[in-house]
Amino acid sequence: MSGIPHYRGRFAPSPTGPLHFGSLVAALGSYLQARSSGGEWLVRIEDLDPPREIAGAADAILFTLDHLGLEWDGPVVYQSTRQHRYREALDRLDTLGVLYPCSCSRSEIAARASPGTEGWIYPGTCRNRTAVGKHLALRTRTHNDPIAFIDTIQGEYGQRLETGVGDFVVKRADGLIAYQLAVVVDDAAQGITEVVRGSDLLNATPRQLYLQQLLGFPPPRYAHLPVATNDLGHKLSKQTGAQPLTQGAGNRYLLEALTFLGQAVSDDLRYATQAEILRWAVDHWDLHRVPRSSGLVWHPPEAWSR
Repeated sequence: MSGIPHYRGRFAPSPTGPLHFGSLVAALGSYLQARSSGGEWLVRIEDLDPPREIAGAADAILFTLDHLGLEWDGPVVYQSTRQHRYREALDRLDTLGVLYPCSCSRSEIAARASPGTEGWIYPGTCRNRTAVGKHLALRTRTHNDPIAFIDTIQGEYGQRLETGVGDFVVKRADGLIAYQLAVVVDDAAQGITEVVRGSDLLNATPRQLYLQQLLGFPPPRYAHLPVATNDLGHKLSKQTGAQPLTQGAGNRYLLEALTFLGQAVSDDLRYATQAEILRWAVDHWDLHRVPRSSGLVWHPPEAWSR
């Protein structure tokens, strides 16, 4: 694609609630990797699942990013406006003969499937039969050849999709486009050269690489940051009680996130302005200092509760 810079990164939150510390880690890591590389940083709102979305959350996320000084390049892209692109990708996959309709319910899959790293491994029930019903999902036929890549932080990672995940959904039975397809289409369309995101999505990457191969898209590089967890090892989220970032505390949020990401934060930065903190962070960002871990327990400093 012409006009694409040598580096282009992105932050792609779902509008299911306000930003919290865990999402700040992903935003800041991707921002610093882009800016320290002299590249662009885009923001994309992944609003593909209306039942899970909260009214006003997208605007709140953008407001918080702006308040923290994390300025993005170009217009914000909303996935809800790109349905035609996803339909084009589905048509291409259908032409390749790798799509088939699926009528299986979750209970039917659970009754026949083996457990995997992300729920049940689809056993291929509808792969060679005619699915019947009004509301059918579309699955992508997989193979068992290894799909592997080198993650800049986590190292070598790979899967055999057929036995490790199974044929996966690209269009849900309720008509909504699945995340795996949408993220591949949009990363390619926006010319993303490196994806820096949380390690909770590491397991999804081979599926995305597979779709990129099928659709003829060049794969970006990947760097999966450790996610912030609670004492039980659960990722910080709205469901696990993560508190939203509040106004007026941008400096301490940024410093805490930099420390979480393994950066050598000096004591002098406690007295710096927010702009000075970000300038220092861009100048000193070192992806190789980020801990090679899927998740790290994080507690808000006591001062935050006062």
